[in-house]
Amino acid sequence: MNPFLPNSPPNLGPDHTRPHRIKLDERFYQACLELSQSLWLQEKPAQAILQLNKASMVITSPAPYAALVWFLVHRKNGLFIGNPVRHFQHLASRISGENAEIRAWRAWACFHLALEVLSENDYPKDLLQIEQERLEIPSVVEILKNLPKADSSSLPAGSVLARTAFVSAHSSTG
Repeated sequence: MNPFLPNSPPNLGPDHTRPHRIKLDERFYQACLELSQSLWLQEKPAQAILQLNKASMVITSPAPYAALVWFLVHRKNGLFIGNPVRHFQHLASRISGENAEIRAWRAWACFHLALEVLSENDYPKDLLQIEQERLEIPSVVEILKNLPKADSSSLPAGSVLARTAFVSAHSSTG
């Protein structure tokens, strides 16, 4: 169970968030976090991460960076997680709709967190997109300048968790 998410029953489905989707308010945010936890318990990590993306659509609430890092660190072999690095690269560079700019900055923050935790050999960036679209990946400093105030403590907490996980993983192998 992800300690950065609320306790949830292991049997929630997509209908859990639908009633709150239109308002994109605190109830939607909470429902996304609950569904994310439930999907993790159902051993659907890629879907659990997608719910964190949805929670990040609520710009008045902090993006769940620590929950994301926890998922990436505790992923189980054999369960589909996709390529979070590439996922967040594509999300950040192609996002549209309401509050797209803030949501893109949040996706870039998640991209950098995924890079810190995951092996780039196993989870590479989309180099073709970078080349063809002349995509410039923003620095963490630039991202921090553009994130909403709600993220002022949640991103640093996620970064510390990512660095701790990186150090732990590499000290146990050496």
